[in-house]
Amino acid sequence: MISIKSKYEIELMREAGRISNLALWTAGNAIKPGITTLELDQIAEEVIRANGAIPNFKGYDGFPGTICASVNHVLVHGIPSSKTVLKFGDIITIDTGAIYKGYNGDNAYTFVVGDVPERTHRLLEVTHEALYVGLAQVKPGAHLSDISHAIGEYAYKHGYSVPYDYTGHGIGTDMHEDPSIPNYGEAGHGVILKEGMCLAIEPMIHAGKPQTRVMSDGWTVISKDKSLTAHYEHSIVVTADGYEILTQSKENREWENKMSSR
Repeated sequence: MISIKSKYEIELMREAGRISNLALWTAGNAIKPGITTLELDQIAEEVIRANGAIPNFKGYDGFPGTICASVNHVLVHGIPSSKTVLKFGDIITIDTGAIYKGYNGDNAYTFVVGDVPERTHRLLEVTHEALYVGLAQVKPGAHLSDISHAIGEYAYKHGYSVPYDYTGHGIGTDMHEDPSIPNYGEAGHGVILKEGMCLAIEPMIHAGKPQTRVMSDGWTVISKDKSLTAHYEHSIVVTADGYEILTQSKENREWENKMSSR
């Protein structure tokens, strides 16, 4: 069942989203060669707790981190570690979120470490663009699968693939609520979007083939062919005439635009 949030609930989700995005970008701006993913995790947790929230990833089904720190061919759910030291030329997706007064925020962004080849920049650019191509489909009366179709077709058009087993989702008092939102599929099917629905839209794109593999830790998901992967996510609410991004503030929007133009 897909819940419709009240104005009061949406206000709480705006604050959860603001804190989630502040944690994401504070950690993201600390990225440099030589830093560990555990250090980034600690930065994000400090921000979340200092703003009166708690990390929603930490302890979720036993996950040990505040962030998912997914480096290079790790698609999602990378466990922060003092042994994972970022080096010049890496890419890393930070996925994190916060619970504020019972409501969740969830967002992700793929960052570069130092500089990367043009082909890597292109993967990140297309994945980031795919997020907004998907969001452009959001309005009352549209089908949920319109989002999925738009994202998938944009990835395929640029020669990339999307994983089949990992999706976006609804969000609210639970981090993962109905519905599931794949990054591929036919348009014009399934759920009809309504004002007040809150969704986490998150394109995940592979430079290579779509198959994935879960590592022995039970969490870390990699591209099976070890091709590079990218992942971007915003939590949104469906509005009367489109959507509002909940995981974004003016300052962080400027940071995002700056990073995306590199």
